[in-house]
Amino acid sequence: MGNLLQNMAGMGDMTEQVIATDFLISAKAGVRNYAVAISETATPEVREVLRRHLDIAIKTHERIAAYMTKKGYYHPQNPQEQIKVDMQAADTVLNIQQ
Repeated sequence: MGNLLQNMAGMGDMTEQVIATDFLISAKAGVRNYAVAISETATPEVREVLRRHLDIAIKTHERIAAYMTKKGYYHPQNPQEQIKVDMQAADTVLNIQQ
């Protein structure tokens, strides 16, 4: 346990990246879930409420993606660069476990 804690020291950016990535994935799931719910709702009033929630979920996703792009955690327009970031994150995780 002590070795794990030592390896985690100084990983503030990595922890921030992991949290932001998890938040982005959750926001994407929310967008999908609201879209499915809207398509299956028969009541106009419920559909309108879900549309408002969908708009909020989309805006939340946009804000998270913009934040992650600014920080260099997310490269939606450059898959090769995103692969590098993902590989660095995977290497870091593997090093923590040692």
